[in-house]
Amino acid sequence: MEPEEKNPESRYGDPRKFDPTFKGPIYNRGCTDILCCILFMLALLGYFAVGILAWSQGDPRKVIYPTDSKGQFCGQKPLLFYFNILKCASPLVLLELQCPTTQICVERCPDKFMTLVKALGNKDDREYYKQFCKEGVDMTKGAPEILKNGLCPSLLTPSKNFTRRCLPALESSKGVVTVGNKTTFTYDRDQSINATDLLEASKKSNVVVEARAVAMRIFEDYTQSWHWILLGLVIAMLVSLIFVLLLRFLAGVMVWVMIFMVVLVIGYGIFHCYMQYASLKGIAGSDVTIRDLGLLTDFSVYLQIQQTWLAFMIILCIVEVVIILLLIFLRKRLRIAIALIKEASKAIGHVMSSLFYPLLTFALLSLVIAYWAITAVFLSTSNEPVYKVSNTTECMYSTNTCNPETFNSSNITTECPGAECLFAFYGGETLYHKYLILFQFYNLFLFFWCANFVTALGQVTLAGAFASYYWAFKKPDDIPAFPIFNSLGRALRYHTGSLAFGSLILAIVQIIRVILEYLDQKLKGAQNKCAKFLLSCLKCCFWCLEKFIKFLNRNAYIMVAIYGKNFCTSAKDAFFLLMRNIIRVAVLDKVTDFLLFLGKLLIVGIVGICSFFFFTGKIKMVEVAAPSLNYYWVPILTVVIGAYLIAHGFFSVYAMCVDTLFLCFCEDLERNDGSSDKPFFMSPDLHQILSTEKNEQKI
Repeated sequence: MEPEEKNPESRYGDPRKFDPTFKGPIYNRGCTDILCCILFMLALLGYFAVGILAWSQGDPRKVIYPTDSKGQFCGQKPLLFYFNILKCASPLVLLELQCPTTQICVERCPDKFMTLVKALGNKDDREYYKQFCKEGVDMTKGAPEILKNGLCPSLLTPSKNFTRRCLPALESSKGVVTVGNKTTFTYDRDQSINATDLLEASKKSNVVVEARAVAMRIFEDYTQSWHWILLGLVIAMLVSLIFVLLLRFLAGVMVWVMIFMVVLVIGYGIFHCYMQYASLKGIAGSDVTIRDLGLLTDFSVYLQIQQTWLAFMIILCIVEVVIILLLIFLRKRLRIAIALIKEASKAIGHVMSSLFYPLLTFALLSLVIAYWAITAVFLSTSNEPVYKVSNTTECMYSTNTCNPETFNSSNITTECPGAECLFAFYGGETLYHKYLILFQFYNLFLFFWCANFVTALGQVTLAGAFASYYWAFKKPDDIPAFPIFNSLGRALRYHTGSLAFGSLILAIVQIIRVILEYLDQKLKGAQNKCAKFLLSCLKCCFWCLEKFIKFLNRNAYIMVAIYGKNFCTSAKDAFFLLMRNIIRVAVLDKVTDFLLFLGKLLIVGIVGICSFFFFTGKIKMVEVAAPSLNYYWVPILTVVIGAYLIAHGFFSVYAMCVDTLFLCFCEDLERNDGSSDKPFFMSPDLHQILSTEKNEQKI
């Protein structure tokens, strides 16, 4: 502990210069970390420049609309048609992410069987067939010449629009795959094709076809249930607000009610899982294991087997036991933590606007995320079309880049009969395209930096407001008016550089973690176990480092809000202050965090159980109002995640208040002794917490 100062005012300066009734250190400050502030502003200017460049070069239609063999979008003709869908069964689809056959944009998919030879013999069929050929084709020529030049497909099959692509209209009847009630059909006069071959080709024509099918069903569920999801989130917000307001007036009672309700809600979850497990006993097929099922797009199948409910029940039992054991071991500390929550409730009661500040943080984070996502999409779509030689037989030029305008006059067509120059993907060879990956990297890095800055701004603003409450000698008379707005103004005016500094350190660690994850994905197929082990160790170390930096930054920002010093000094002071009070950190601060976490679980549990009964139609009174869904877990999971984020937003104010009061409390103890010359700034109730905590340590 540092030696006591003869004049405590020397630590804080003379605050009466700013407010004659205010004795704390809040207002005595100047600009900090100016160099980092300038660097942050320059980085933001560069970020805006990258965004403007991306928006001028990119085209989001490349990820929305399919592209034909010429690299053109299927716009007015919105569907993509494959000349020979069977070629999509080639391994080239998985290697090059392209189907080695001509692809054109059409207005509709073919709805009947027809060969080119048959179509040329009838005028009406010829006109129908022509819409599935390349533009400008002369249908008066013979079939061999048309097929040789690759102007038309040799066969049309009934197809359906799926993800803007014409895929064969496959059906299954008693395990037999059919197309238009046929299992086989003649292809180019003498070739016979099985419908099963078309099924395999259809699957490989779009490597994400199943994922898109699931995505479409999920999207349909959102369109059917979005208003109910919104209502669930509003209810979660009201429950959180009521809970926080009750904490303000009945903190002790509400904490014990919260503990009891969390144990009860998890207990009900265990009971429900057991009843579902017991009800499936003896039902045919319910004893199948999850491993035997594998990955299915219909997730409701998993709820029809016993192992799923057994796994849920075991997980909930473990959570229940852990919570009960923690409550037993921390029973002596709970009363102290509850007293600290009561003190935090008083502070929030005098700074009620703090409960609504998370809305500003949420809005700013949404803006940062939207800017990053839009810029990333435009950057990824700012390439030029790249064409490659496509051939099903062996060819030395296969997969080489080519120019479709000069391809037919090159020697490739003579050496590789049947080869085509098809659109492959978007790329480029210009200086801009060469450094495109760096722009994406810069976009991601600035996203981390800006997101961390917004979070830091919220922490400093709340810490400054609650510190102004603590350092008010006569509460509430000495608390300044509009503490949240004053604190936000101080943070932006004096400490933008410090916030940028702390955010920069955290962003660097986060971007390193992203790079390590990228390397891990690249090395998944490698056989070097030493490299894998080293990479796993690095990932673990940087994960721990990120957690530590977040903890240190949070407390450093509190010290910045209190004393107005630069980031490094504040971080050092906060770290050593916590180390000198490490027992109090474990006893008071962390136990309080645990209780607040139980509050979040309670709100999520209540809203989650209500949404489960509603969307599964188990509530008879509103059974008719429940929407018909493909996956009822989609709105339930959305409501649960949204409820947690909302509850976290409200309880984060409490957590920041507790952390701020705790650091001010420790600092007050070291600078003052409670005498008339050096009185405590803490309230009598908070001083009682200290006495109780000392007595508990003696026990």
